This record gives sequence, C-alpha cells and structure tokens, in this order.
Amino acid sequence: MEAVEIARRLVQERYPQARAAWLGGSVAQGTATSTSDLDITVLLPGPPAPLRESLRYAGWPVELFVHTEASLAHYSEKDRRRRQPSMMRLVGETIVLLDTDGSGATLRASGKAQILAGPPPLEAQDIAMLRYKISDLLEDLIGADSNDVRTAIATLLWLDASALLLTGANHWTGTGKGLLRELAAYDATHTTDYATALPAAVRAASTGDPTALIATVDTILEPYGGRLFDGFQLSGD
Repeated sequence: MEAVEIARRLVQERYPQARAAWLGGSVAQGTATSTSDLDITVLLPGPPAPLRESLRYAGWPVELFVHTEASLAHYSEKDRRRRQPSMMRLVGETIVLLDTDGSGATLRASGKAQILAGPPPLEAQDIAMLRYKISDLLEDLIGADSNDVRTAIATLLWLDASALLLTGANHWTGTGKGLLRELAAYDATHTTDYATALPAAVRAASTGDPTALIATVDTILEPYGGRLFDGFQLSGD
C-alpha cells in the first residue's frame, strides 16, 4: 500500500492534468523483488503525451508510460501484432491510481478484455519460418564442439521454440521473466511443464548435455510437422 500511495503522489505532482493512472507490473501483481520498479501508466488529454521516462522517486525506481487514448490504442495494436501484450498489461492488470472521468476503469477493463482475447493466429509462413529457424539451430546444437557454442545456440533455441509453442497455440509470448510467466500460464492450461523443463534443458546443454533440449524442442515441433529444411522457401518483397 505504501508503494501505491507513492505512485499516486508522483502522478498528482507531475501530471495534475491526468485523466487516469494505473500501477502495473510486479508491484501490482504482488510479485515484487528487491529490484522491482514502479510501472506507472498515465492518461493525459494531450501533449506532452506520448512519452516514456525513467526516474527515481521516494527511493523507488520508476518507469513512467504517459499516453493519450489514441497512443494507448496505437501501442496496444502494435503489441497485439507482435504477440506481446506489454501495453495491455500495463493498463489491464493494474491498480487504478487515479480516475477523474471513468476512463481509468473503462480502459482497464478494455485492456483486460484484449489480454483474454489472445493474439492473432500464426500464418502458415510464420510457422514455416519458425520451424526452419528452430531446425537450423537444432542442427547447430547437435554439431557444437564446445560448451560456449552450445550456450550461445541454446539461448536462441529456447526463445524461438517458446515462440512457436505459445503463439502457435494462440497464446501470448514475452521476453525475459515475462516469457517464463507466459510459459507458466500455458502450462497451467495444458498440464505441461515447459516453464521448468526448457530452462533446465538450456542449463544442461550449456554444460555439455544437449539431449533434453533437443528432445523438448522436437516435441514442440511435432504438431507442426517436425523439423523443416528440404523444400523450405521464402519469397522476397
């Protein structure tokens, strides 16, 4: 609650003209760590929005995302197309700090609805490209001759394999710890354990044993036809 009051005070001091504001991220979700910051989104009627700013306030690192309704819609649509709902979560999964005209509650509900709707489905060419990239990385991993090379390949392989697993199932993806959260959400729905199995397999590959990573990635590829090399084509613009 102290963090909520600090966030609210910051908004009132810096943006007295704000229509609404939301506190999101790990603090709002109750998963904050010692290095967590305050993710604050502010709705303004016009300029200086849109802008993003990082600062420190009352001992907290703060990420400020300042928007108009139009810029919120613009960036939410960009995130929907790239299948990473960052903007929607910054509004839809939050604590409302300020709501002068009802837009705080309305836009929060809209963001949550967009999250629940999920991303657009992968097109056939997107699936083919991911299969090809993953297959190529698997071959490189199998032929790797040092743990340094295995580590470099494994870190890329688990990202692309996770992208196919999640977005192929019309599930959101993410980056960093956000990707792990999305994998955990997928696991909860599909009774799988990719959120633990994939990182564990990457660790094993980096220390000389890529067996588990190869097997796990092949399992992810299987519903889409397995590895892809022969016959792959990609047309240019």
